[in-house]
Amino acid sequence: MAKIIILNGARKNGNTAKLVDAFIQGAEAAGNSIKRFDLYGMKIAGCLGCEGCARPRVRPESPCVQKDDMTQIYEAFAEAEVVVFASPIYFWAVNGVLKTATDRLYAELRCLGREGFPRKGVLLMTAAGPSYDEPVEWYRIFERYLGWTNLGMVLGADKASEAYDLGSSIH
Repeated sequence: MAKIIILNGARKNGNTAKLVDAFIQGAEAAGNSIKRFDLYGMKIAGCLGCEGCARPRVRPESPCVQKDDMTQIYEAFAEAEVVVFASPIYFWAVNGVLKTATDRLYAELRCLGREGFPRKGVLLMTAAGPSYDEPVEWYRIFERYLGWTNLGMVLGADKASEAYDLGSSIH
């Protein structure tokens, strides 16, 4: 079964969190292991662009020079086969906490190289409006650049059953 991490940029009781909860129920029912990171409760600073991650490290399990809660994500990411991005849309994009955590994955890219970075991805999103174009395009470019496989997207607050089905389809 797959090792899945969830980078949840949603409030714990919001619409996106309902998709995350349904996805987890489906994924666990299929026998997958889940590590969920509720980013709003974590202290993760933005990428400094310092390229410190390009220098040789004493501790490769912590590729960034910044030592904050991102180290928990690096540890889980190193073992993950599937990465779930969950976010409500804020100003036509993924929200800031998810974007900050995603930016910090750059340190892993520098450490592992593109060849060592392959994963499968899932996108869970909700929005007050009808358009998901901008964040979906960001996600597709992200996956394409890294050579990831898209396992699916669930876009919409009223689609918990689709999130469950997507989670249960992962093996």
